[in-house]
Amino acid sequence: MAITTPTSRPMNPRFSSGPCAKPPAYDLTKLASAPLGRSHRAAPGKAKLLAAIETTREILGVPADYKIGIVPASDTGAYEMAMWTMLGERPAEMVAWESFGAGWVTDAVKQLKIEHTVHTADYGQIVDMASLNYDNDVCFTWNGTTSGVRMPTGDVIPSDRKGLTLCDATSAAFAMDLPWDKLDVTTFSWQKVLGGEAAHGMLILSPRAVERLENYTPAWPLPKIFRLTKGGKLVDGIFKGETINTPSMLCVEDYLLALDWAKSVGGLQGLIGRADANTAAIAKFVQDHDWIDFLATDPATRSNTSVCLKFTDDRITDGAAFAKAVAKRLADEDVALDVGAYRDAPPGLRIWCGGTVETSDIGAMLPWLAWAFESEINA
Repeated sequence: MAITTPTSRPMNPRFSSGPCAKPPAYDLTKLASAPLGRSHRAAPGKAKLLAAIETTREILGVPADYKIGIVPASDTGAYEMAMWTMLGERPAEMVAWESFGAGWVTDAVKQLKIEHTVHTADYGQIVDMASLNYDNDVCFTWNGTTSGVRMPTGDVIPSDRKGLTLCDATSAAFAMDLPWDKLDVTTFSWQKVLGGEAAHGMLILSPRAVERLENYTPAWPLPKIFRLTKGGKLVDGIFKGETINTPSMLCVEDYLLALDWAKSVGGLQGLIGRADANTAAIAKFVQDHDWIDFLATDPATRSNTSVCLKFTDDRITDGAAFAKAVAKRLADEDVALDVGAYRDAPPGLRIWCGGTVETSDIGAMLPWLAWAFESEINA
């Protein structure tokens, strides 16, 4: 049977899960107001950095008594900073259901060597978060970027916990409702949901996290870029735009542009709605095709950003090779770029559905996915 080649194409074929698609109508010329060639400590640079912090607070609804800082090395740097400065005061519950969570487990077990309990779940599953001991510190990802599995809510996290909750929210912030009263440390990076540039991380601290920093000194030495206190007090300037190291003011301008765009589409709820609409389009496609399914087994835990899919056709004998071949066909046609599953994840596809992606582009891409499947299965 002849395989019909689709006639429509996505306007933007970028469905990478990081760095992610720029906001629609992105224009490099709009970055012209960046204070390039100036010190980030001069008044214009400090004003831009503070604006990035406070606009983040406004859109995400971060409480006024929480601290927000711009730190080095993307989400990884932000989360490492939190782990190395706050863990060790009490045992830790280390939680992982995909590769990035597993990386934080490795830090606690092999590098910090703190007292710990490890909780893991296979790709497509999630750890029973209600079973954890929240009198210990708890380290987890809100959304598993490489598994497409997310926390459905934060309801199981007790308000009267004695430990801190450290949440890697890099592919959740700006796409999911985060319950700030249940999160003591939250980190994310600019290059995920808002399509910003890489290398800068965001660190959000609750008053309880600040109290830990000011009353606990880790047993290990801390490099300069991890030091958040001086003389037993929080270095408050870090959370007013006085960064530990030199930021890229071009990247800051890019982030400010993305934040302005986010406000223009309805802020957090508008961004969530856009991501949900993208994911709903894929869910309809999955429902209509019996050869593909979500990697997440429970619909309540399906991500609305990093949507991970698996092929289920019995004719496929080598799942990894087949998925790579489908992803290559899509890339060669310039209709879906960078949609292969993460290297440590089960074979399949991963399609970014965050708010910077247009639902019309998802809709135009999906017939090509069917075409690529049929072409490969009949090759």
